[in-house]
Amino acid sequence: MKSILSSLPHRALALTLGFLLALSAVAGAQTWTRLTHLPTINASTAMLLTDGTVMVQGESTVNWWKLTPDNTGSYINGTWTQLANMPTGYSPLYYASAVLSDGRVIVEGGEYINNVSTFSSKGAIYNPVANTWTSVSPPSGWTGGIGDAQSVVLANGTFMLANPLNTKAAFLNASTLTWTAANTTGKTGRNDEEGWNLLPNGNVLTVDCNNTSNLKNSEKFNAVSGGWTSAGSTVVQLPDTTSSGGGSHEIGPAVLRPNGTVFATGALPHTAVYNTATGTWAAGPNFPSTLDVADGPAAILPNGNVLVDASPGIFNNGSVFFEFNGTSLVSVPAVPNAATVPSYEGRMLVLPTGQVLFTDGVTDVEVYTAAGTYQAAWQPTISSFPSSVSAGSLNNFISGTQFNGLSQGAAYGDDAQAATNYPLVRITNNTTHHVFYCRTHTHSTMGVATGSATVSTQFDVPSTIESGLSQLVVVANGIPSAPVTVTVVTP
Repeated sequence: MKSILSSLPHRALALTLGFLLALSAVAGAQTWTRLTHLPTINASTAMLLTDGTVMVQGESTVNWWKLTPDNTGSYINGTWTQLANMPTGYSPLYYASAVLSDGRVIVEGGEYINNVSTFSSKGAIYNPVANTWTSVSPPSGWTGGIGDAQSVVLANGTFMLANPLNTKAAFLNASTLTWTAANTTGKTGRNDEEGWNLLPNGNVLTVDCNNTSNLKNSEKFNAVSGGWTSAGSTVVQLPDTTSSGGGSHEIGPAVLRPNGTVFATGALPHTAVYNTATGTWAAGPNFPSTLDVADGPAAILPNGNVLVDASPGIFNNGSVFFEFNGTSLVSVPAVPNAATVPSYEGRMLVLPTGQVLFTDGVTDVEVYTAAGTYQAAWQPTISSFPSSVSAGSLNNFISGTQFNGLSQGAAYGDDAQAATNYPLVRITNNTTHHVFYCRTHTHSTMGVATGSATVSTQFDVPSTIESGLSQLVVVANGIPSAPVTVTVVTP
């Protein structure tokens, strides 16, 4: 946890610009684009709501703002509106977060409150329909706070939260906002600093950051019966336990790719790849020079590559960006202020356009556009849908396959989670070509890579939608289904 290392959330050491430029060779057509309309807040953690809008926290404040794409679906040209503030006194930095299957957003803990090192036990849940926050009490018996805990939404829709001070975890009942203790027998080290990755079989993978007797240990949680078992050796060491790093036990993000492998980065220059089919690890490519990801963001791209933000050493300035293509780390362009920020400041969010929204605690918000595109086999497919929908109608049913995508989307670890493995419904009017997102909810699963299994969701049509023949797609992690034709009617 960062509070062990410093009483301030912003830590920085210098990196020469020449060193940064030496590593920033452009590979392909990858580009960063600054938002046309910048927010007035220092943008931090961002979450994708199920109506296609993005809510973003002002770093270390109670303030949240919403980015709405323009009528062509562009987030770059989107506009900002202020949302309701979090409960008074709850202004967290580095915390657990998730979008639930009913569309609400849960935030738990906080390593800092109002920029003061405080291992908070507070929590709150946001209702985007009512635009209200409700406080959530911590799990019973969790003394010492929740802090910068990791979390995951399991395939059955249950939010699971870690206790970073020990091996405990708890499940949230989203209806009653109460907690049930999880069965965490077999866990070999406390949860602190770990990241959790949802696997195609519904289990959860983690790399142990605190097992000093085995610095290459990984574990998996059985989402049905509970309990942790070994997931094998990572082959190379990923968490930092070096004296030069202050024994931080930090690690980098891990991202599930469409081919069923998990690309895991470390707070050392090493990376590792977990094969979900064989249950085995292999060493991945090393980051060049002194680069690593001692906390930092990564995100899946539509082409199957993983975009990752690295910087030198533990919490040092000088972000450098790469795409992992399954074999190599390919250097790609960096954001404009990369030289002055470390990787831990970054946050990534996969947008419905397939682009990646990047925030790093300042007002400059950037969007990354990758080269290449998705394979047809990765697309959602629609099998059942309404032939016509009414403006303002609720609970329209749609089903098909792979509505949740093949990955959680973005990752960070214990300090931020912004998974987007849930379906969005996008309708484009045939005449005006204007784009409208419908609010989805009641997803039949929150799993990943669900294959040929039939899954479903419900969607509410905005009252402002234009009438007439339109094209409807289901989008997951920026990959759309083939369109189907619907007629939008005015009630």
